[in-house]
Amino acid sequence: MPEILTVDAFDDAAVDAWWDAYAAARRADMGEHALVWTREESRAELQQPSATTKRTAYVAMDRGAVVGSGSLALSLKDNLHSAALGVNVPPQHRRQGVGTALLTHIEAEAVAAGRTTMRVDILWPASAPADGAGQPNREFARRHGYEIAIGDLQNRLELPVPDGVIDDLRAGTPESDGYELHSWRGAVPEHFVAEWAALDAVLDTEAPTGELDIEAASGDVDDVRAHEELLVRQNRTSFGTVAVAPDGGVAAYTQLVVSGDDGNAYQWGTLVRREDRGHRLGMRVKLANLWMLQRESPQTPRIYTFNAESNAHMLAVNTRLGFIPTARLAELQKRVATSL
Repeated sequence: MPEILTVDAFDDAAVDAWWDAYAAARRADMGEHALVWTREESRAELQQPSATTKRTAYVAMDRGAVVGSGSLALSLKDNLHSAALGVNVPPQHRRQGVGTALLTHIEAEAVAAGRTTMRVDILWPASAPADGAGQPNREFARRHGYEIAIGDLQNRLELPVPDGVIDDLRAGTPESDGYELHSWRGAVPEHFVAEWAALDAVLDTEAPTGELDIEAASGDVDDVRAHEELLVRQNRTSFGTVAVAPDGGVAAYTQLVVSGDDGNAYQWGTLVRREDRGHRLGMRVKLANLWMLQRESPQTPRIYTFNAESNAHMLAVNTRLGFIPTARLAELQKRVATSL
């Protein structure tokens, strides 16, 4: 059996070996549609002290070589019952007990921290069945007691979107109902950040959650600022847009983040406040943010986004923008008994 070791985030060689195993596994599974955090993005996240999340990386060692990698993320302010796990084994080391050894070790670490809900995200090609039947990573997870809590689609939009397409979509949205759009590059402006944080905190519970055992995040402004500092260290650039309601409150927000390493843009949160739904604000803020991105970062080749398959409204918005599905992602879950 392989030996499981904790990675020192400040040991460059150890982090490199951990990342190499992660990237090799992802690329083997997803080919051209693999989305892989870059080496330096991953290193920066592991190294940054965080008030919200404790992150630990692991490697499986066999005869002095790294044969697999894993990760554990424990939320420190909310969702104290859950743990996010990752297991990645390059194809040449599979079916040798490496994945099982990693998963068993990381689950034990989570249980020791008092966590009772284990969460794992896995991906497979869009052409495969929606339930992942027959996909190696899905069958591995099933054998270890993980079931799909919610299914997502990975979608891609090639850029640039012609201005005429954006204008046509804008023409179908109201312009005189009292909502004002504000866009920026970089940190969230101080006069919006508290409400931005509050909306972002409920994103995971306001969007479709399926069977996920999850609660809203803390919504702390200091945490937003700390995450913005991490983005800078990761060579990422944030583009944000909000819609301000007639009452002066932030009614909707959206965020795109561009990786300075791989060049792509990634759609992060988009949410409309409950009392402001029905005004097509989701489309409006996304169009404004896309328009800004294409002018501020014209070299960005594409945008990737993930949406729950049950989120028909947001998928319809993305389809109108020109997104196409490229992969499926399943958010898996297993409940365990704590040893405490």
